[in-house]
Amino acid sequence: MRILHVLDHSLPLHSGYTFRTRAILREQQRLGWHPVALTSAKHQQAVLAKGRVPPPLEEELEGLRFHRTPWEPPPWARLPALAQWEVVRGLRRRILEVARRERVALIHAHSPALNGLAALQAARRLGLPVVYEVRAFWEDAAVDHGTCREGDLRYRLTRSLESYVLRRARAVACLCEGLRGDILARGLPPERVVVVPNAVDVERFQAGRAPDPELVRAMGLESRRVLAFIGSFYAYEGVGLLLEALPAVLARRPEVRLLLVGGGPEEGRLREQAQRLGLDERVYFTGRVPHDQVQRYYDLAEVLVYPRLPMRLTELVTPLKPLEAMAQGKLVLASDVGGHRELIRHGETGRLFPAGDREALAQAILELLEAEEAWPALREAARRFVERERTWPASVARYRELYGRALAAAGRA
Repeated sequence: MRILHVLDHSLPLHSGYTFRTRAILREQQRLGWHPVALTSAKHQQAVLAKGRVPPPLEEELEGLRFHRTPWEPPPWARLPALAQWEVVRGLRRRILEVARRERVALIHAHSPALNGLAALQAARRLGLPVVYEVRAFWEDAAVDHGTCREGDLRYRLTRSLESYVLRRARAVACLCEGLRGDILARGLPPERVVVVPNAVDVERFQAGRAPDPELVRAMGLESRRVLAFIGSFYAYEGVGLLLEALPAVLARRPEVRLLLVGGGPEEGRLREQAQRLGLDERVYFTGRVPHDQVQRYYDLAEVLVYPRLPMRLTELVTPLKPLEAMAQGKLVLASDVGGHRELIRHGETGRLFPAGDREALAQAILELLEAEEAWPALREAARRFVERERTWPASVARYRELYGRALAAAGRA
């Protein structure tokens, strides 16, 4: 089966979006399918924004081939709304070219909805079915980034476009039950919506790895209890709440240190907050770390903390990072937003605390540090959960049903 994946961006950019894409493409290849990847002009825009050379129309990365959509906007596309429409037009044109050349049987468009819209328009001309995959509702991410407010005109227009694409796709995939519930509330029949959850390659992660002694000495972490957050610094991740909770933890456990690995729009504000709270000697900011070096920082930490704040995005969407920590048998402490509750069973595979509550977070950290007798069972149960339910072979196999349904609905089975 030849499947055209229509994407916002991909490798060599690093994000949860690109890592999920990489895993899907590789696993579909292992299944004997023939996935074809095409990114929209948004990928080229992101590459140029990082000061890199524009990508060629085709390139191979990590054994995967990607088709690109060039970004050559006409003068009138300087207005934001017109620029978005030009993204759709250019992507539709490239879908037609690549789909015909590769002789694909199905188009699998991944959010945002602009990709789905371009895929639907091209598919009508090609006579192909479209599967649409929702990884998050981008209007909710825009609320967190401050580019719109929930319920304003831009928010409503984006949500309406998402609903338009969802209703016209032959079948719909999404990351988790939270997203599925929202999609069903828009009137889609349950049999058309399948959850294909985030997962990890368990063979990449080993439980019980010892920390690198040189890195421990370099960071001055000998005889320390290390908490860590590893990920992107967005406001909704709640890292600021973790900094606020840390003084109460240090008052009882002065040996605790906090490791913050990553970068993002909140990094400057978080550094200022740590300094204001007098935590300069207790909090370590590593900045962005090369992907192949992240494991060394996971190895330093005893507890991975994920303090996501309560909002629509975090209630609906499951993150990837806690799964990576659980695959390594790490202790996981997370807020009780809906996305975390789908991954972590309180007291069995990790611990949860009331989202947005600084005092509850500090108390949860202290209780976990004082309950060392429970650590082995938590670590083992977390690793078993990932091995049993959240591997990429198990997740990607769910596309077989979804693709079969889409092809059958289009009379192409």
